[in-house]
Amino acid sequence: MSERFGERVRSVLSARGPLCVGIDPHAALLAAWGLTDDARGVREFGLRTVEAASGRVGIVKPQVSFFERFGSQGIAALEDVLAAARAAGLIVIADAKRGDIGSTMDDYARAWLTPGSPLEADALTVSPFLGVGALDGTFAVAEQHGKGVFVLAATSNPEAEGLQRSTDPTGATVSASVIAGVSARNARRSAAGEWGSFGFVIGATVDWSTAGIEPFAPAAPILAPGFGAQGATPADLRPRFGRMSDAVIASESRSLLSVGPVELAEAISARTAEYLEVAGV
Repeated sequence: MSERFGERVRSVLSARGPLCVGIDPHAALLAAWGLTDDARGVREFGLRTVEAASGRVGIVKPQVSFFERFGSQGIAALEDVLAAARAAGLIVIADAKRGDIGSTMDDYARAWLTPGSPLEADALTVSPFLGVGALDGTFAVAEQHGKGVFVLAATSNPEAEGLQRSTDPTGATVSASVIAGVSARNARRSAAGEWGSFGFVIGATVDWSTAGIEPFAPAAPILAPGFGAQGATPADLRPRFGRMSDAVIASESRSLLSVGPVELAEAISARTAEYLEVAGV
């Protein structure tokens, strides 16, 4: 089998730093870029972003919803963007946040994580709120193909707090229980010292103490939205994530994309340099 996903991310973060470029073709951004608000526009937006990111970062994250809104033509555009990003040697995280049970969830996993699939990505974001066990088929598909999974654990949107901060009879928060359940699965599959391939989505603006979460083992990638337009800066990475900071994928989209297609590559390079300085790479 090829290198496990967790170790691939570990190598990329070490070589390229933590910045992940989100590919989020909002209607307003399409207009600002001089592109049409249709499938052709999102395709062009995505391909230009891939071109700007290539060689400057190691990871990109297309937000699936912005392509889905144009139906089959939008999905075809997304397929082109995913393929171009993977051909450029980038790790591609499909931000689809899928969550279901049984064969339905298993086929979501096959759609996004099977080699040769039109929607093939390197990793998929998923929701565990039907139970972590409902994702076991997804974990199996990912492991079979050397792919990754990012499980929503502690998100920064205020609507999530009531659910994610609620506690079970032991006093553990839902967020902590999700991390524990996924970490146990990583431990069964990972060699000593190896990063797990099933990571977590933990918002960069989340207070770990309030969320009831602590550093976990084995280490696994942490996809951290909230950098850039949502307020977190490169300087916040180590204070907020502590000893887990080397595993953080710092996702930024609007803060970079808003500069426009002409200056995007330069903006990515400059932001990468800031993260590399903080990370000590």
